[in-house]
Amino acid sequence: MPATPAPIDRRAALKAKSRKAILDAAAALMRERRSTEFSVDELAAAADVSRRTVFNHFDSLEAAVTAAAGGLLVDIVDAMEAEAASASGDDATVLGDLAAAASAEHLVPTVAYLIEVLGGTVEQPSERGAVLMQRAVALFTERMSAAIARRHPRADSLQVALLVSAFSGGLLGLVEHWTAATGGADTAASRRIWNDLLEHLVAVLREPES
Repeated sequence: MPATPAPIDRRAALKAKSRKAILDAAAALMRERRSTEFSVDELAAAADVSRRTVFNHFDSLEAAVTAAAGGLLVDIVDAMEAEAASASGDDATVLGDLAAAASAEHLVPTVAYLIEVLGGTVEQPSERGAVLMQRAVALFTERMSAAIARRHPRADSLQVALLVSAFSGGLLGLVEHWTAATGGADTAASRRIWNDLLEHLVAVLREPES
């Protein structure tokens, strides 16, 4: 006798749909205005939901913007997992996977975009933008930790968590140095500088020989 499919939780599905609509609208407004300068009412109108619905999903406008910005970094983690799944992983290391995900090809376009959108200048970075960047990287760290744990199921979970956290913290420092050196622009030269800085970060965190 065929198994009866589980009933669809319509309420959960609608909730997920409205949350996605809010995040998509926030990302669209950020792209359109090249900033995060929009109101909750503007976000609700763009998402075709009520102001109350926005606050049912997010504690504040900052939280919605952070989730939208973090989603760009999370997409990079998902791409890394997809690439890793299609390649031989026999020789892969945790640090090697982290470095691959953070290469200039993957991260520089997104980081350059976020620097522009979150505001401020190289000389005087926006305090709000810096906080939002930190929160976005925190989402990246959370998703990366889960991805690495799936990729390296036999690795010590605490060591993986600590290494991913240290790497992500190092990325924030790398962004600061890279922005100061390049102005935060995505160019061939700035990508080379990013990869040079990334090599320094990997050297600091390099795993001991097993």
